[in-house]
Amino acid sequence: MKKTYIKSLLFSAALGGFLTFSACDDFLNVENNSVLSQDAVFASVSYTNSALTGVYNMLPGDNGYGSRISTLFPNAADDFRVGGDHNPQSRTGIAHYGVAPGNTDIDAPFNQLYRGIERANICIKNIPLSPLYTSGTAEEQAMMRKFLGEALTLRAQFYHELVRNWGDVPAQFEPSSDIPDLFIAKTNQDEIYDRLLADLAQAAELVPWRAESGDPTTRVTKAAVKGLRARIALARGGYALRRDSRQMERRANYREFYEIARQECLDIIQRGENSLNPVYENVFRTLHSGTRLDPTFELIWEVGAYGGNARTDTKLGYGNGPRINAANTTYGQANGLIEAVPTYFYEFDSIGDSRRDVTLAYLAVEANNNKTLTTTMVMREGKFRKYWTTIAGTNQTLGINWPLIRYADILLMFAEAENELNGPTAAAIGAYEAVRKRAFVDQWESRMGTTPTSKDEFFQAIVKERLLEFGGEGIRKYDLYRWKLLPTMISETREKLQQMMNRTGRYANVPQYVFFKPNALLGRAATANEEALSFNLLAGLAPDGTPINGNVNEVMYQPAPTTTAPDGYTRVNWAAAITEAHYNPLYVDPGNGTSGAMRAFGSQFKENKSELFPIPTNALNANFRLTQDYGY
Repeated sequence: MKKTYIKSLLFSAALGGFLTFSACDDFLNVENNSVLSQDAVFASVSYTNSALTGVYNMLPGDNGYGSRISTLFPNAADDFRVGGDHNPQSRTGIAHYGVAPGNTDIDAPFNQLYRGIERANICIKNIPLSPLYTSGTAEEQAMMRKFLGEALTLRAQFYHELVRNWGDVPAQFEPSSDIPDLFIAKTNQDEIYDRLLADLAQAAELVPWRAESGDPTTRVTKAAVKGLRARIALARGGYALRRDSRQMERRANYREFYEIARQECLDIIQRGENSLNPVYENVFRTLHSGTRLDPTFELIWEVGAYGGNARTDTKLGYGNGPRINAANTTYGQANGLIEAVPTYFYEFDSIGDSRRDVTLAYLAVEANNNKTLTTTMVMREGKFRKYWTTIAGTNQTLGINWPLIRYADILLMFAEAENELNGPTAAAIGAYEAVRKRAFVDQWESRMGTTPTSKDEFFQAIVKERLLEFGGEGIRKYDLYRWKLLPTMISETREKLQQMMNRTGRYANVPQYVFFKPNALLGRAATANEEALSFNLLAGLAPDGTPINGNVNEVMYQPAPTTTAPDGYTRVNWAAAITEAHYNPLYVDPGNGTSGAMRAFGSQFKENKSELFPIPTNALNANFRLTQDYGY
């Protein structure tokens, strides 16, 4: 291992204020490529802001929330998963809960998170030592305090991502140059979270509210600090896989952390700077461009995407979202690698829930701009769509931001914490129903159903509502983890897939096939619901055999009128797209050898192991004190 310590920083205006460290292969290697001393950097508000920009720049990119952390790590739940058969050395190993330690899709993000922590540590150490922090003008002192709070928050976000994916990890809270021995053993995750909660309490005193700072939502504001503190508190108070017992356990004092989450969310709610966007779709449209369609600031904190490169931009809308044919000259290619679990479509109300057609994209775009219907097995995410941007051609980086914290999450975290502590009070029900009512707009509010009034039933309602509200946003798997519901979810999803294939139970009226006529994509100007309902779908046949057209809200909820496509229509497998290999890990097709062990939902999941990733091989090789645990 190299032990070249950082003694100073590189300031480069050409790189947008990056602090330049080695893009090394392991998280312990640090190099010194300085042209400005740390004293010089942190003696200037402008240079300190550039140093902080270098910390922010560890959020996006291919190895951050631009691709792997946002789209590969979380998509293994009952909303979305990475498509393809299991391969422990590829992205599908993550989706099937069988990732290998040598998989580069976990190695590179692991390193980037630690680079972000190192950059944050340098800022956190040096900002309070700056003469501007201690004796500058009132304006300079306020700005330096704000910078310190932002650095503390960013470090907490990096560590939270490490802990929720790897459990106990090495934790250092000082720059590497101040640590004589960089061979650091794992730190208990409870200790890490307790430190982060304390740091964020401090940050909340340093960072102003958005209305006071005027900062964009890509920058940390007080609501972002409090929202992250609530999220970490719920993780600390939830279940986690423990290294000593190798069991999913929750600590006896968990209620203390629900109290923290409740209060932080309540502070944001009472402040009133953020509220639900009246139009669900516009939350995600806002992420796609500089046009702000979120006047209520539901988006509290976003990962900013810029630069058109793999380091500071994102591949959202290209790596996920609807697939677009490579020959399409209007919008350009999109791969769409993230696939919906077929049963997720039927978790939404068939008519009233406005979130379904935003969240799910059951279309592909051909070279001629026609949209075609997908099968249930290859429906894709709909919140990130390349054709909602103005970027076409071969571009993979589209400048689409990633949503880290939304106000809807604040409301539902508050409802969850309040229910855990006091039962479903009027405040908890009000927060829950606010999210639900936004989904059931206009005349559809009558389809919302009755809110449960017992603690257990209200918790189950929150579990379901968070599934519907945050599909594809990287939240569901981690919710299920802290609730100790991952094994239950996997078992229940397999059962649902079997029922849907056999069209039994709640899926009795699901069509075996769906028939459609290709028609033109309406494009950027159309809403997701308009796009969905404009499909030419076969709803039935008249007595003389003449096709009768219908829309998604009826066709997908009734048996197919025929098994043969009428003239002009194309048949798509709907329930028929599901096979036993998709839900039964023990199945082997005697005809072609297709194996459920490779294809079934969560095929490699092993309770009290697969909830977390293995430590990457390169990290283990770089640090002799680092151990591989949890049965890996």
